[in-house]
Amino acid sequence: MRTDSASKTPTVLLGLLILGGLGVAASWFSAGPERFWANWILWFLFYFTLALGALFLVALEHLVAARWSVPIRRLPERIATLLLPVVPVALIALGAVPVLYPGSRPAALQNPLLAGKAVWLGLPFFSLRTVLCLVLSLLALAVFVRGSLRQDASRDPGFNVRARKFAPAFMAIFAFVMTALAFDWISGLTPEWYSDIFGVYLFAGGFLAGLAATTLTLIHVQGQGRLRDVTGHHRYNLGGFLFGFTVFWSYIGFAQYMLMWYGNLPDEVLWYRDRLEHGWHGITLALAFVHFLVPFFALVTRDAKGDPRRLRWVAMLMLGAHALDLYWLVFPVLGKGVLFSWPELSFAVFFLAGGLLWIRKALTWGEDMPVGDAFLRQGLEFRL
Repeated sequence: MRTDSASKTPTVLLGLLILGGLGVAASWFSAGPERFWANWILWFLFYFTLALGALFLVALEHLVAARWSVPIRRLPERIATLLLPVVPVALIALGAVPVLYPGSRPAALQNPLLAGKAVWLGLPFFSLRTVLCLVLSLLALAVFVRGSLRQDASRDPGFNVRARKFAPAFMAIFAFVMTALAFDWISGLTPEWYSDIFGVYLFAGGFLAGLAATTLTLIHVQGQGRLRDVTGHHRYNLGGFLFGFTVFWSYIGFAQYMLMWYGNLPDEVLWYRDRLEHGWHGITLALAFVHFLVPFFALVTRDAKGDPRRLRWVAMLMLGAHALDLYWLVFPVLGKGVLFSWPELSFAVFFLAGGLLWIRKALTWGEDMPVGDAFLRQGLEFRL
């Protein structure tokens, strides 16, 4: 029965991909270019930050020479390959710049707050930064993931040395790419507004999404009888990371709001006003609820952090919360209140079906564990 269901899954996902694609195309003519591009940017950022978050987890293992995570490292490596389909999505997203980004328009020269940033916010330099972010991300993907997959056959211990030497450079690359995404693609929608810690805020959400996707994938493949040697001790560490970074995301989000509320500067509070009026107040409260309160109390006990059933629904909730967070960051710039109907549903179906099809294929690449890694045995023997 499970085999029959599994064999039908690609067909169902392909059908949803086509159905969602038709809705996406129709939304351009029915809902208008602005709403189309807002949806496109949301899902571009969702997958880019999720893939970077998963790759950050891989790099972190190499950086600190962790052993416990070696048996599950192939999962975030596979999730990080989402960077490959993100490339065409990002290039298409550049079409949104003249439509949604005020700093790229000729009228920006008449605004004294934007005139000095005209070159930086203009489409040519904006596009150059985006391409640079993509190139650097693909370089890191090649070093970490392609090298790891090759090690399955070569058993070359030199890969671990190369990966550990590259890990500090990746951290600098990661900081640049995540900050550029935050300031260009999100803050750039309201270029008069800025926040010094906005890049950290996006990092916290992206890393949480990468952790959640890794956790959910682990539970999924173990349900198929794979990765049987991965124990509750490994799941507990993933649950601990989810718990810790849920608190970190909340701290950064509250710190940003508190400082702007306390300063009460017009060019800062207007950004929050747009997210607290015209129906957005409910979304703001919902975001605090699903992105902090629920996962915090769901994972606060020791046993909960290793419980696969608990981790499954918390991980799914965190991925949904990350999408809601990006929706809350992007959509208020349209100035039309809370929008959610068939165009948003079509984009969700299209991108989620495409992402699941990609991950389903990626789960067949290489061995389920990095069998060529000399530290795999130590990872399998890990106990709390």
